[in-house]
Order: sequence, then structure tokens, then C-alpha cells
Amino acid sequence: MIENIVKKVIKEEFQPKIVLKENVYVSKELEYILENNFSLVNNNLKKYSRIFIDILNEVRDLYDFNLIALNESDTKLINSDFGRRIILENGSSIYLEIPVLDQSYLNEAEYQGRKVQLGKIMQGDIKKFKVYVKNDKGKVVKVNFGFGGKSAKGKRMVIKKNNPQRRKSFRARHNCDNPGPRWKARYWACRTW
Repeated sequence: MIENIVKKVIKEEFQPKIVLKENVYVSKELEYILENNFSLVNNNLKKYSRIFIDILNEVRDLYDFNLIALNESDTKLINSDFGRRIILENGSSIYLEIPVLDQSYLNEAEYQGRKVQLGKIMQGDIKKFKVYVKNDKGKVVKVNFGFGGKSAKGKRMVIKKNNPQRRKSFRARHNCDNPGPRWKARYWACRTW
């Protein structure tokens, strides 16, 4: 059993990792990988970088047209959805299954000793709505906005944002073309209108 594993590793190590079947144009980065006999799984590119993802999609396109030969581990990577680029109807693109390494993108934070979700508008306790966000210093703050809650003193105000005249008036009155930072009530009020 160990002998078969050693044979497989030696076979993969000494055979070319990526071989072009036909003479086709490739990017400089992929050309570098081909010249140095690297594989997609084992190369000196930074994982999850834009260059690595672009090369992965370039090889994926060549593989789909049967213009490139890959070893077993690279074939598994190509057949997965890792880094797969999807073009949306509006022309923009998104990438699938790329882990987020930067912890600042997490949506949860702690506010006064309890876990809260950042950037999610919810029913307010002081005003009509509230949202938790990070301010310019990185501290989690609660932003209260809207007419309602304790400030309404029993009154009820219906928002008629589907009325174009009211919407235009509100947005002009609050200068919604320049709503300010995310940790201010005006930003979130303009966003809801």
C-alpha cells in the first residue's frame, strides 16, 4: 500500500504538471507556471489572490475546450467551484467559494456584552428603527433613526416612500445625495427612503 502511494507521488512529481495540447495564447502568469513546471495546487503564487484566481479561471476555460492536460490534483481543483467566475446579467462578475481571510468582514460584533449583527436594520426601541455599525474609531455603536418609538409619544406616522413627491421632498430635505458616514442616522434614513 505504501509502495503504491510512493509510486503515485513520484509519478506526479516528475511528470509535467500542466501541458498545453495545442499552441494557444496564454497570459504571462500562466506562461510562468508552465515554464517552471508548477502545478495549480503547488506553486509560488499567493493563494486566494486575484492573480491566482484569474489563472485558475484561465486554466478552467482551456480545460473545458480540451486544450490543456492536468494532473489529478489540479483536475480536482478545476472541477470544483473554487474561484469560479460567474458573469451576472448586468455584466458584473462574482467569484464562488473564496474564503474571507480578513476578519473585519464578519457581520457579527459585540455591543454592550452581547452579540449583534452589523448593518442589519431592525425594529427600534427608542426610535422606529435601529442598526448596529462600527464608527470611524472601530467601536460598535447603535444608530437610532426614524419617527417612532418613545419619541412619538403614542403618535403613529406612516411612511409613504412609494409616493414620488414625498420621496423627492424627503431626500432633498435630508441631503441624501451626500448622506454622510454610516454611523449617523441620516445615512440610514436616506438609505430606507
